[in-house]
Amino acid sequence: MVALQIISKILQTQDISLLEENQITKDYFPEYQDEIEFILNHNTEYGNVPDKATFIAQFPDFEIVEVQESDRYLVDTIREEYLYYKSVPVVQQIAKLMKTDSNAAIEYMIQSIKDLQPNYSITGVDIIQDALNRYEQFTQVKEHQNEWFFTTGFEELDDLIHGIQRGEELFVLFARTNQGKSWVLEKICTHVWQLGFNVGYVSPEMSANSIGYRFDTLYNQFSNKGLMWGNEDTDKYKDYIEKLKDNKHKFIVSTSMDFNRQITVSKLKQWVKKYKLDMIAIDGITYMSDERYKRGDNKTTSLTNISEDLMELSIELKIPVLVVVQANRNGVSTEDSNDVPELESIRDSDGIAHNASKVLSIKQTKEGTLTMQIKKQRFGAVGGKLIYQWSIDTGEFVNIPSYDDAQPKEETEKRVKRAREKFRNDKEDVF
Repeated sequence: MVALQIISKILQTQDISLLEENQITKDYFPEYQDEIEFILNHNTEYGNVPDKATFIAQFPDFEIVEVQESDRYLVDTIREEYLYYKSVPVVQQIAKLMKTDSNAAIEYMIQSIKDLQPNYSITGVDIIQDALNRYEQFTQVKEHQNEWFFTTGFEELDDLIHGIQRGEELFVLFARTNQGKSWVLEKICTHVWQLGFNVGYVSPEMSANSIGYRFDTLYNQFSNKGLMWGNEDTDKYKDYIEKLKDNKHKFIVSTSMDFNRQITVSKLKQWVKKYKLDMIAIDGITYMSDERYKRGDNKTTSLTNISEDLMELSIELKIPVLVVVQANRNGVSTEDSNDVPELESIRDSDGIAHNASKVLSIKQTKEGTLTMQIKKQRFGAVGGKLIYQWSIDTGEFVNIPSYDDAQPKEETEKRVKRAREKFRNDKEDVF
């Protein structure tokens, strides 16, 4: 079955790297020798995997199946099946020899074990001899910052984290329910879209139109309540929509239904490739399915697996992955406090924080302020705290400087007062 799955996945993704990177040869496909040889020969001769129509024309009885398993599962399983396939005749021959000559049987067994030993190559990088590659990357980063980092749309946050790395980045935003973490996530996505990049947004709870209304609020300061309730100026909104359609870069919103109610890392990879996405955001990691799940695994194990696989996706596709995570009540102070949840309060799994490259904790107060604090940063300092006066209805964020900033206390107090007056009457619930 796994051989059928691998062939199907190669045809679906038009990518043969699964075989090449894991030293899987045609010998691993005893039941599909003709099929795999056709794919390999086509790739060698024409430089690409045959499309489904070409393949089915050659093998009309072959049934291409939908594959939801991860690459790791497929590779591990076919290796195990191949070893079993090679071992059975050896075991049978040993049993036959044991009946007449046990010494010959043992000698045959020892020799056969050497032949059966898997030869999976393990690679590495000599950071001494390959130091020039490191220098070349350094100069590229230095001279082309925009090709290596996205800004977040929060200028003060960028000062602390240097933006979002465009690869090897699993950026976690976590908070209690209804604290604004999804708004922060979408503001970052809207900003990256404004920079001219394709953004993907997985929304397990809200429809594409609801996310679209939030986008309109963040991008053009329409009243979110007005859009949701039909109270905005019709002509003004129509003119905006007509101009918006002139943009060529994409903001793709997909719901659980679009993933057949099973959001997996493998499906996310196909989604990224289909729309040529430069960044993806997942509004709720707990809605994802663990492709490595084994009977007996608990929620903590599954979420750890998922976060590991998301980081691998980021590394493989060279795009940042942003995820929203729920926090427990543990360690959360009173509603009026600006203290944010601690890492240990991440619901169901500390493995998420372990695999993340950056973790941002978020807390909203009754006064309408939003506090962010950096709880993990793989390549930078932690602990930096920012406070914003936040208009939920118009999506505006105004930074409130803390009293330990370099400017005089009187100026700080004036800025705080102006920010709060701006949003004084804006304390509606989050839409």
